[in-house]
Amino acid sequence: MSGLHDGDTAQDRFSPDLVMGEDGRARPPWAASDPLLMEYYDTEWGVPVKTESGVFERLSLEAFQSGLSWSTILRKRPAFREAFANFDPEIVATFNEDAVASLMANPAIIRNERKIRATIRNAQATLKLHEENSYLSDVVWSYASTSLPRPFRLSDIPSRTPESTA
Repeated sequence: MSGLHDGDTAQDRFSPDLVMGEDGRARPPWAASDPLLMEYYDTEWGVPVKTESGVFERLSLEAFQSGLSWSTILRKRPAFREAFANFDPEIVATFNEDAVASLMANPAIIRNERKIRATIRNAQATLKLHEENSYLSDVVWSYASTSLPRPFRLSDIPSRTPESTA
């Protein structure tokens, strides 16, 4: 995911929208200066997540991120994983009022009661999918495009696609 294309000449291999890091890696501006975002971009961004707990984690963290920066979520992610049982839907679905109160008292995570309760309800909905012999990961990935053109410039990345609005 460095903006490189097979068959490009050496001169063409660096998108003008990317920033060359001191380590020689090209990254988008949002991932060029914060070490945590650099690591995220280098190891996770653009890498498909297909496991049930992985998809549940990403969807949950995206909900918690609403109104905040992604770097805030990444800094708190270890605490989120601990607080939400590594985003195991089977466990999170059993969280009760005591668990909600405990989460609301945890300064290491985003203490938004609506987002906490939504995560628990989403875990319960995930288990209902399981009862119907379906999986959250399958549902989410069923909306993925089969054709993924590799962008060269940041402007090549659409802000909206038919899949994102489905």
